[in-house]
Amino acid sequence: MAKNDVESQAESIKSANQITGFQLFSMTTSMVMTVYGFAAFAKQGPTALFYLFMAGILWFIPVTKVAGEMASIDGWSKGGIFTWSRNMLGEKTGWAALFYQWVHITVGMNTMMYFIIGCLSITLGLPIMNNNAVVKFILMMVILWGLIIAQQRGTKVTGRIAQWCFTLGVIIPVFFLLGIFILYLAQGNPMLIDINFHSILPRNWSGGVLVGFVPFMLAFAGAEGSAPHVKDLKNPRVYPKVMLALAIAAIASDIVGSMAIAGTIPNEDIELSTGIVHAYGALVDKFGISVVIVEKLTGLLLAVGVLGEISSWVVGPNAGMFEAAKSGFLPPKFSKANKYGVETNIMILQGIVVSIMGALLTFGAGGSKANLSFQTAMSLTVALYTLMYMLLFISYLVLQIKHSDLKRPYLASKSKVMRLIYGCLGFVLSAFGFVVTFFPPSDMASDSQRTYLILLLIGFVIVFFIPFILYRYHKQWADELGLPAEQTARKGNYAPEGNRKTAKK
Repeated sequence: MAKNDVESQAESIKSANQITGFQLFSMTTSMVMTVYGFAAFAKQGPTALFYLFMAGILWFIPVTKVAGEMASIDGWSKGGIFTWSRNMLGEKTGWAALFYQWVHITVGMNTMMYFIIGCLSITLGLPIMNNNAVVKFILMMVILWGLIIAQQRGTKVTGRIAQWCFTLGVIIPVFFLLGIFILYLAQGNPMLIDINFHSILPRNWSGGVLVGFVPFMLAFAGAEGSAPHVKDLKNPRVYPKVMLALAIAAIASDIVGSMAIAGTIPNEDIELSTGIVHAYGALVDKFGISVVIVEKLTGLLLAVGVLGEISSWVVGPNAGMFEAAKSGFLPPKFSKANKYGVETNIMILQGIVVSIMGALLTFGAGGSKANLSFQTAMSLTVALYTLMYMLLFISYLVLQIKHSDLKRPYLASKSKVMRLIYGCLGFVLSAFGFVVTFFPPSDMASDSQRTYLILLLIGFVIVFFIPFILYRYHKQWADELGLPAEQTARKGNYAPEGNRKTAKK
């Protein structure tokens, strides 16, 4: 092929993949903004505002800036955390980071399914769906495996469905909640919580209280998934503005959702998987609107929204694992796709892991303890995800200290000191979130606290060692795939040839 033809093809590919800042904002928003955490935020009362500041400003912004810079390095745009950690910390660590990122959503899907079932139990008027362990687990399996089967003919149609689900089930309900909450306050109705400087701060600094920070980290997790698209932006300099806009939008929606629930429903009556639905009912009741109809309708819309989110997560993280499988990190059968290009075996593996975790959390906590299983699932999700984030920030610090000469068009800050601060701040808050996860909430009954801790520890220990066990077979699987030796021998501190240039501001 002639040189001009090659250049023309490269330019055509670049043009086809180029996106605007608004398009990046839309893509990332669909991954980050959710509604199933609103009730968990509301449980914290006014302290939710303090945690939102910590998670949304002190943690979320470093995550996006760090991920954006590493994704913009030549040769690092594909693979995400797997590429970044492997190149800075070694192959085994990169694989572990990818595995924790992938497996966290297999736990998180249970949280989402609990929310869907809770909403549908209100819509259909069948509390048994949310309170009976057997019924709940059967419904979870129908949702999970139904979505996996739906993905087997390709993701184009299901991707469109996910976008519509997000619009119908997240955007519309959130704006409706904002409208009626403002109207509720404008009419002089009282708030059930008192918001002031002292009430915003945690009542004490014990682990049982600070564990309330856990759902707030989860609310902002996932933004690093869009970082590889920094290079696709028409103007990479708009990336920090896009992420700042995302932080503002996410924090605003979380404040509206959590305060609407906390201000209208007594704290002891807030159900984690159904709280937001009852908040709609409590608000419209003041205006003479049928509570039953509104709760049933919003329950259905919210369930549809989170269903679409699960659909997106079924596809997204599996792409990274599929690439890892093709590099010999999983048995060869997982490196194969079906005739539609769908990584069926990876999806089945994910479904099995989700099912096992779902059984452990649902039957371990008991169907009559919906809050306990929801809280445990959320905490285990954060424990696994913060492990990945700690590796992310360590990789970034190694990049700044040892490989600051690698070429990249985007820098988290022009000041190296500020970049180091971003890395350290992100690592410290990730480690903080990881540690407090293992403290049972102080308002839990003593028997529930024991169950919570046992389930959390069992789930975490099992998952923690899996990537290292699998890595022992990496060379064997790579040989079976016929991969060249140099492709399996990377030990870290790697940069593409010719990339040792001064970074562009």
